[in-house]
Amino acid sequence: MQAWTADAILAVGWALAPLLMFGFAGSEVVHACQKLPLALRLILPAAFGVPYALIASASVHGNWLVLYLGLPILIAILLWRAQQADPQQLGNWRDFIILLLLGLAVDLRWFEAAWPANLRVINKLILLDSGLYGFLVVRQLNNVGFDLRIRLHDVKIGLRELLFYAPIAVPLGLWLGFLHFRAYLPQLGAALATWVITFFAIAVPEEIYFRGWIQNLLERRLGRRTALVITAVIFGLAHFNRRGVQFNWRYVLLAAIAGIFYGRAWRERQRVAASAITHSCVDAIWSLWL
Repeated sequence: MQAWTADAILAVGWALAPLLMFGFAGSEVVHACQKLPLALRLILPAAFGVPYALIASASVHGNWLVLYLGLPILIAILLWRAQQADPQQLGNWRDFIILLLLGLAVDLRWFEAAWPANLRVINKLILLDSGLYGFLVVRQLNNVGFDLRIRLHDVKIGLRELLFYAPIAVPLGLWLGFLHFRAYLPQLGAALATWVITFFAIAVPEEIYFRGWIQNLLERRLGRRTALVITAVIFGLAHFNRRGVQFNWRYVLLAAIAGIFYGRAWRERQRVAASAITHSCVDAIWSLWL
């Protein structure tokens, strides 16, 4: 196992900071950034690439450093152009190019070769930070619903959609041979840790991307039902290569069905927290017992 140096800890903290700032003080951060001159607002995202410079300081790979400093700026510029071309926020081709780029980069692990194995999560955080800044500060996209100050109604909605999904997914998954029940009683602390890690590391980033950005934009052109179904299908297909199978159709099917219920949770009050609660409960239950 690779050691956690001071630079590595600082890099993780640096990459986490924008996510937490947008999550707990989003409107204040957005308003503060929007007061900056346009040129500074568009080059500021280069700061998201600093974690790579920190962990690679002993042997910086120039091409990767240029990528991590330049890509956030490119995302900001394209989304600024989208904001100019589409002030009604109906969805501009630049929005979907950015979403495709971010999705493929994460799903196909395009940039992970730049990182030590224990720090590859930073790559995902940098891409998420760049997207959050671009869509919230520059694009000024409404109704994303990213707020980590969880409300009681987030919990109620999230758990309600879990109760709707589980009676479908568990029998279907067992019948397909995708799920296998394990009689296991974890310690409360371990179960809670699994849920919290899943919530922040998997559910929140994926729900921002699929519900806060994709479903949100598609609703404006296609309506709520069509956007819900299309986003769920995309979410399912994003899991095609999980568990080491070239095309894991069982995973795709169950993930697509899950996407319907995650999307329902998000769209009720347009809150990422609600869908992330459903998502993290599903993944934690699967990890612990299935």
